[in-house]
Amino acid sequence: MTGFNDEHVWLGTWAKVWVDGEVLAEATNFRAEVTFDYEDISRVQNLMTGHKLTAMAGEGELTLHKVNSFILQKLSANAKRGVFPDITIESSWDDPNSEGEQRIAIKHVKFEKMTLMDWEAGSIGEESYSFTFTDYEIKATA
Repeated sequence: MTGFNDEHVWLGTWAKVWVDGEVLAEATNFRAEVTFDYEDISRVQNLMTGHKLTAMAGEGELTLHKVNSFILQKLSANAKRGVFPDITIESSWDDPNSEGEQRIAIKHVKFEKMTLMDWEAGSIGEESYSFTFTDYEIKATA
């Protein structure tokens, strides 16, 4: 590919996120990624070190305008009893000028914290939640 149409660059404005099927219109940022762990492999007759994939880890972050207590309510219901819900986050990115859609389901999400209260006078309310996950499904790609 020698070039691309500038209008095909995806704009985050056209993304969506759902937590357990509930659309979060207040979302401002979403990131989910998988990191790879490798073990070094020595090889005879070769000075270059090889690498073998030995593990993968999923992690991400969800940022929201503070408009309600959706995440707090979802987590706090059973947190004191040590019970954590099996959460799925789905996100789509479908810019009308792009060529296609990207849609991913993040499964078995575990949020790393629960924000009880966080505000500052004169500032727009925002919440940010880091999470881990153990599975994903690619539903559509451009």
